Amino acid sequence: AVDESELLTVPDGWKEPAFTREDNPKGLLEESSFATLFPKYREAYLKECWPLVQKALGEHYVNAVLDLIEGSMTVTTTKKTFDPYAIIRARDLIKLLARSVPFEQVFRILQDDVACDIIKIGSLVRKRETFIKRRARLLGPKGSTLKALELLTNCYIMVQGNTVSALGPFSGLKEVRKVVLDTMKNIHPIYNIKTLMIKRELAKDPELRTQSWERFLPKFKRKNLKKRKEPKKKNTKKEYTPFPPPQPESQIDKELASGEYFLKERQKKRKQMEEIKAKQADAIKRRQEERNKAFIPPKEKPVVKTKKASTEKKIDIEAIKEKVKNAKKKKLGALPEEEVKLKMAADEKKKKKK
Repeated sequence: AVDESELLTVPDGWKEPAFTREDNPKGLLEESSFATLFPKYREAYLKECWPLVQKALGEHYVNAVLDLIEGSMTVTTTKKTFDPYAIIRARDLIKLLARSVPFEQVFRILQDDVACDIIKIGSLVRKRETFIKRRARLLGPKGSTLKALELLTNCYIMVQGNTVSALGPFSGLKEVRKVVLDTMKNIHPIYNIKTLMIKRELAKDPELRTQSWERFLPKFKRKNLKKRKEPKKKNTKKEYTPFPPPQPESQIDKELASGEYFLKERQKKRKQMEEIKAKQADAIKRRQEERNKAFIPPKEKPVVKTKKASTEKKIDIEAIKEKVKNAKKKKLGALPEEEVKLKMAADEKKKKKK
């Protein structure tokens, strides 16, 4: 009995055997070819490296033709070609060369464990300015974000125009595509890089191979910092009713309701004049009140009586007397009493000796 987990895992150091002529001794029945166009600025580089391209493809018995007039590259199988997948690898090779990937990296596509992925990012963002900012975010300052992504996925990544070309193992290409698409959806690549770093450490532990890694991986919540400004006027929808609205009253209906319809022309004019005079009187009254506001004195603040500062101060007579005594004792340039007594005693001793 063999454990199922052992059947699902690939043993360390296992490598698929290479496809040789013995696997397909009779070759291919039909001739296949692929062609791709390249931009004008790649012409000089392709002319230089084309002999190397022909040599690399010649080992797999695939012909390569460079047409500078039409601006295209064509790869074709020959009668000696035994590997049916060689033409697919050759097609990917010329596609990567057209997308500005250098030949030093491109020739790796001819290996069995290396694949490529060309991700189109031009149509993922509407505004051109936003697209340029997000593409620059994928590169990072001085290409540091792209370099970190290359180290974690073991892939070569080339950001050129509206596409991102990646070259490396299948597992790495899957991660690169996810990071690129998330970056274009306004998710910063640092979050995915952090997740890849944790996965790389977890893969080293053989016990965690068969377990779920969800508990170890970080969960980033999306936060909208800028809230949408609410409009000043909110249009609220009225409740739907199948009945039409009531018909508005006409001027005659209004006059009939107020009784004005039955008045004579002279009475109607008199009523209008009275209304106009009433309005004028109100306007004059309001204007007069506004004029009179300037003559109304403002309210004065109540006067607060300030406390008189106490001028009487207690005088210490004893302290003044002591100061006067000390001043009398100390004259300008005079020595203190103790020094005077010592000098007089010294003078008397000198006189006695003499």
